[in-house]
Amino acid sequence: MILIILGIFFRFANLDHKVYWHDEAYTSLRISGYTKTEFVQKIFNGHETAVEFIQKYQRHNPQNSVIKTVQSLAAEEAQHPPLYYVMVRLWVQIFGDSVATTRSLSAIISLLAFPAIYWLCLELFESPTTAWISIALLTVSPLHVLYAQEARQFSLWTVTIFLSSATLLRAIRLRSNRLWGIYTVTLILGLYTFLFSIGVAIAHSIYVFSVANGRFTKTVKAYLVATITAFLGFTPWILIIMNTWNQVDKMTASAQARQSITNLIITWITNINFLFGDFWRYEPFLPDLDFPILRWGRFLTPFILILVVYSLIFIYRQTASRVWLFIFTLSGIPALAFILSDLLIGGQLSARVRYNIPSYIGIQLAVAYLLASQIIGAKLLNHKFWQLVTVTLISIGVISCTISSQAETWWIKGSYANPQIARIINQVEKPLLISSNYSLNIGDLLSLSHLLNSKVKMQLVIEPAKPKIVEGFSDIFLFNPSRKFKAELEKEYTLVGLFNKSRLWRLENKN
Repeated sequence: MILIILGIFFRFANLDHKVYWHDEAYTSLRISGYTKTEFVQKIFNGHETAVEFIQKYQRHNPQNSVIKTVQSLAAEEAQHPPLYYVMVRLWVQIFGDSVATTRSLSAIISLLAFPAIYWLCLELFESPTTAWISIALLTVSPLHVLYAQEARQFSLWTVTIFLSSATLLRAIRLRSNRLWGIYTVTLILGLYTFLFSIGVAIAHSIYVFSVANGRFTKTVKAYLVATITAFLGFTPWILIIMNTWNQVDKMTASAQARQSITNLIITWITNINFLFGDFWRYEPFLPDLDFPILRWGRFLTPFILILVVYSLIFIYRQTASRVWLFIFTLSGIPALAFILSDLLIGGQLSARVRYNIPSYIGIQLAVAYLLASQIIGAKLLNHKFWQLVTVTLISIGVISCTISSQAETWWIKGSYANPQIARIINQVEKPLLISSNYSLNIGDLLSLSHLLNSKVKMQLVIEPAKPKIVEGFSDIFLFNPSRKFKAELEKEYTLVGLFNKSRLWRLENKN
């Protein structure tokens, strides 16, 4: 109960403190009902623009209906199905569109994960002890807490995975047509929440056929009817994705950059650690925190990795095939698909934490089962040892959530430099910020607009256009220029790097 209270607290504490980063800014753009194309055409025109005018594209616009939100996604980001965006659009329409309010929907949805994982554990393990330990781990899991504070769809996706999985297991057990109908609904909700729910559906399919030993039983027939119905319900959005595939490919290009096998393996291990703890990552984000002992937390990595591997081995040896098969398919099938894609085609899908939430859920269930089985063991020494392991693991999560709650950015965020960049710009008397549509600048500038004072003016262009800078500003700043854009400005100005590998420059007249 204490951990549940802590979990609720961590999900709502300092909800608006962390940077409202690139991806979240795009959520607000969808809420406004405008497209990125409309935003660029209106703002990236080379004219001076007030920050307040840019923030117009980050607020709910009563003149643009929910349909506009869906249309903007369909036109530009079809890889993001519309369910969450429709929900958050209606949410801000009722409660306001501040950062805290926008994020609060994800935080509230994340609370549904507590009863959902409890139900899943009862269906899978038939053990209330395992269910309660699963909740305990979930309440203070840094990964789940951080996504609960994001204006993105991942806390909703987590809940749909729990619900569809629990419903599937119950439908198999009770052979109820009503439950198969509920499973169809949960699967549709998952598909309309995040496209990679397809991986969850494939994992469920392999599980059902494996449990049936390849026989075409009544359960398999009922499952196929439910799944086919769910995908038929998702067909309208599949057609949209197919019709806008070039745009989808362009928007997901950053996930297609090839990584070395070594870097991928290191990232996989790091991400598994983040499921249970991440406080040792504090230094880049809380440089003023004077507790060097926290850096030693990185040496917990072997402990967590060994625990995860042993949990998977333990569940394979100690449980019936229907149990370990479910854990292995839920964890392994989506992860394997991404790993093979990255190794054979190139990319970093397997390195993106948010894409691999089903795999982390499976790992968390395995660890919870191990701890529950061992802390009620017959041998006193064994009992005490696993109690200590459980307390240690939960303490790592509590410390991690406590520290990250005080930071204005964290490893989960892009646009991590924006708070410090905004402070540099805000402290001058009459600043002008120049930038272009280079790289990820559009989303980063939308993010930056939440941090800049009203006195700041922006002058944004579409490359290769060059801004015509007028006089009258105390300081002129340049944000994340391309090499060509920077070279053009250097013909007239001296550029002084101010921050973070020259992400921000000051322009000074050469004379």
